[in-house]
Amino acid sequence: MAKILDGARDMHLENTTFITANNYVVHHAAFSTSPLKELETRISAGAMHDSLERCDAPKCHPETRVAVQEELFSWIAEGDNDPEPKKITWVTGPAGTGKTAIMGTLADRCHKGGLLAACFFFSSTSTSLDRRTSTALIPTLAYQLSQHDESLKGAILNALEGDPIIFKKNMRAQMETLLLKPLREVQERIEHSSWPKVIIIDGLDECEAEQFHYVKPVPDRKPAEPRTKQHAQEEILKVLEEAQSDPAFPFRILVASRPERIFRLFFDPEQRNMPFASVVLDEKYKPDADITLFLEAKFKDIRRKYKLTASWPPKTAIPTLVKNASGQFVYASTVVRFLSEARNGNPHVLLNIALKLKATDAGVNPFAHLDALYTQILRSSPDPILVVKWLWFTNIWILNTGKPPAAHLVNFILETFEGEADHLLGDVHSLVKVPPLEDLQAPYAFYHKSLFDFLDDVSRSGAFYLGYRLRSNFVCEKYMAVVRGALVYMSSSAAES
Repeated sequence: MAKILDGARDMHLENTTFITANNYVVHHAAFSTSPLKELETRISAGAMHDSLERCDAPKCHPETRVAVQEELFSWIAEGDNDPEPKKITWVTGPAGTGKTAIMGTLADRCHKGGLLAACFFFSSTSTSLDRRTSTALIPTLAYQLSQHDESLKGAILNALEGDPIIFKKNMRAQMETLLLKPLREVQERIEHSSWPKVIIIDGLDECEAEQFHYVKPVPDRKPAEPRTKQHAQEEILKVLEEAQSDPAFPFRILVASRPERIFRLFFDPEQRNMPFASVVLDEKYKPDADITLFLEAKFKDIRRKYKLTASWPPKTAIPTLVKNASGQFVYASTVVRFLSEARNGNPHVLLNIALKLKATDAGVNPFAHLDALYTQILRSSPDPILVVKWLWFTNIWILNTGKPPAAHLVNFILETFEGEADHLLGDVHSLVKVPPLEDLQAPYAFYHKSLFDFLDDVSRSGAFYLGYRLRSNFVCEKYMAVVRGALVYMSSSAAES
């Protein structure tokens, strides 16, 4: 069908039947655009492992995270041979332990080996709204699966043609119509062994809830409760559980998230009979050895860049940083950016600063050294509190619109003098990806979600903590300033005319 209609636009076909190369019949009663095009408009292209949006996504440094990758890859490729086969594996670990890097690297490896059926990478800091909610999850999985087999593609398109409002139905209905029913239709034609092996879903803890109603009082009616992210996450887990129990569903499912309560309860073996495995990113997988390899390689790059001697860094530097990391790759990667991207200071001075940072509550706070590093970087700004306000302004915009504003627009709204953005953000590039001034479209991008975990916890961020009211007041103040300026401009223009 794709070859017949290649290049066609604005089609209107009625009562048409197509026969694919393997004689699978696809009927189309009436549509203005093809069901495939309709499906394409519902997916999140940015959530796929090889998307343009993820071109800078973290990947495991060569020769690191080998043990956990091999364990997961073996389960994907040969899990059917286990004494008690499991169709779902949960990968978990605290913030900064490298879950997304592991899942991204594994997705690439599975894709190259023909084992990747589909994937979805959630991200709460994404530039795309459809990576922040569950709305595009099932359509995106269905689209990727349709690319593996023409018979399945035909069955999916028929299902979409038969239920054109499926995208307005709940996730369970979408899973049944777009995945399970088509798989049942083609299972007699295709051996399970010929399918790719795994569906990978990363960052499920970052999936947020979409609101489908107005949460406001109605006379004589109890106001509707807002839908929480836990509701959305639990719905995804239950739909995945039901899918893997269907005999027609041939794939294993790999899910990664932080160990938040909703996931701990769902994957509690005492609470569920579901056959699943769990992989906890702890000392078993030797994170210190991997962080050491990562730092050695990155420090070698810095040494070349700045033409430093082989005596840099001092022998005690990397062991100290590895100890401070406490198994968190985000600490190591932030140190590297702190040394290589800061505007002021050289690697000698900056490394000494990083090594001498004091983590006052290291015994009780596993993020103590990361917090000390974040604090140091924010303090390097000429106005640290104002920098935090700028960060929150951008993050609140993303949370409310689902799309990050262009950095140029943020600067226009927030700057009180020309060049203030460069003045404020010049030394925090290790936390925020700042686009060139001449790029009027690119947004500010945060390297890791843990930055706002830090800023939103008064026990961790201390003087940098801004409560909800302070953040909201700053945002409202800046928006009102723009409105007032626009009104003054309109009044003056009207007077002149």
